[in-house]
Amino acid sequence: MGLSAVIHKILRQTDCQAGFLTLASRAMTGQVTEEHITDKVDPARAAALLATLGESVDVQVGRGLPLFAHHAFFWNPKTEENLAVDGHEVLGGLIPDLGLPLRMWAGGRLQQHAPFLAGVAADKRSRVTGVTRKQGKSGELAFVTVRHEVRQRNQMVLTEDQDIVYREAKALTHEPPVVAESPDERRALKLSEVTLFRYSALTFNAHRIHYDAGYCATEGYPGLVVHGPLMAALLANMAAEAGPVKTFEFRATSPLFLGDVAWLCREGEAYWIEGPRRRLCMAATVVRG
Repeated sequence: MGLSAVIHKILRQTDCQAGFLTLASRAMTGQVTEEHITDKVDPARAAALLATLGESVDVQVGRGLPLFAHHAFFWNPKTEENLAVDGHEVLGGLIPDLGLPLRMWAGGRLQQHAPFLAGVAADKRSRVTGVTRKQGKSGELAFVTVRHEVRQRNQMVLTEDQDIVYREAKALTHEPPVVAESPDERRALKLSEVTLFRYSALTFNAHRIHYDAGYCATEGYPGLVVHGPLMAALLANMAAEAGPVKTFEFRATSPLFLGDVAWLCREGEAYWIEGPRRRLCMAATVVRG
């Protein structure tokens, strides 16, 4: 079973016992079990994000922002001595150190309860809700689910479950899935180094796979990797054109590299990003409210 198949299988399972045992042991050792960050949701930063996504607008206070816009806020900056070689924060804080150095964003679920508003003070609470280990063809894997809850004016506006996979420092060996469906709609996806740089800056994401081509080779990648949250945001924006989205669930099934010929695709309420040779890079479904 390849890595993408393992991700699909594991993230569809619930291993409450493994998760609760891990969280309980962390609480007993005094490790961080919840993170709380507040943010003013600056309209200027929101406008910069929208421009990066291709929409040039003057964002006023109170404007509703698109799904995944919250990723540009709630920064938790660390000094460089607190970063690992890949640019991420050293593990052992909110996310436990599982002894696996490489990180990938596997997917998640985002539920919108109310509009996320620019210029309105917000707070985000994050906690790990599950940790599961698995052995795959690419070596040992660990799946960590982090729940984020965002509130404005004492009202829950967003709930997001992020599924993150950690793996050993070796080349990927899985065969990526291929798209068999013919979409109802297909749009060319054109990204540049500038796009990736701006998105990294706006989300304060120092993961080197998005801007350091030399480092990418050390993780087994042939080029710069497009951000998983960026792909999810582009798919969610496409879905929102047909009406409000209440729930957006997605899976990253294969990396998309800068320079790849890629497409945003839709068939009914199924959305996906297709790479070269019909490689499936991300798949998503929506529930409308």
